[in-house]
Amino acid sequence: MAEVSASPVSIVLVHGGFVDGAGWEGVYNGLKKDGYNVTVVQNPTTSLSDDVAATRLAIAQVQGPVVLVGHSYGGVVITEAGTDPKVAGLVYITAFAPDKGESVQSLIQNPPPGAPVPPILPPVNGYLFLDKSKFRASFAADVSEAKAAFLADSQVPWGVNALAGAISEPAWKTKPSWYLVATEDRMIPPPAQRQMATRAGAVVAEAAGSHAIYISQPETVAALIAEAAKGVSGKMAAA
Repeated sequence: MAEVSASPVSIVLVHGGFVDGAGWEGVYNGLKKDGYNVTVVQNPTTSLSDDVAATRLAIAQVQGPVVLVGHSYGGVVITEAGTDPKVAGLVYITAFAPDKGESVQSLIQNPPPGAPVPPILPPVNGYLFLDKSKFRASFAADVSEAKAAFLADSQVPWGVNALAGAISEPAWKTKPSWYLVATEDRMIPPPAQRQMATRAGAVVAEAAGSHAIYISQPETVAALIAEAAKGVSGKMAAA
């Protein structure tokens, strides 16, 4: 415990589309128990630039180097915001890891045959929602019915501008990264996750879980984040 508590690395957690930062509570509690300084970003999910600004604000408020963690669309946000000099490493939790010029929109344009199609409803006034009746099956199959219903009913509108936001310089090209593949994910197909993780040169872990693995298996997610924090701490100590 003392060794971890002495770590100079802070953790910044970035949520994805349709949800807010409250889903990180289990991961937050596990990391705090291990002595880490943890900040949870509340993205407006209105546009990529707005979300990057919110994330950079959180990075600016913490001491020392940062491990930046993104779930789902949060992976796009950390890919863009992670070029901040304070960011020492990136962790993708069943997330998009785009290259330069890519966006969620471009990455999901041509799904492979047989891949599950997320039940995204037509936009309303420039914002997207998931079909509530299909939310649990697609997003949160391994959380309780009651919790999935709450997530479905408390959806945060996801701006089409966020979906279309393209990366200028991907942080994973210059920062070490880790990636957790959720093998039962029905929002981002696991083969696509593996392809993005390999392209980013990430350290890859896999676990059987839904897109909401950060809620259903917080210990698994927190363990990979702690591994990343120790990894960047070791590199800094060796430098």
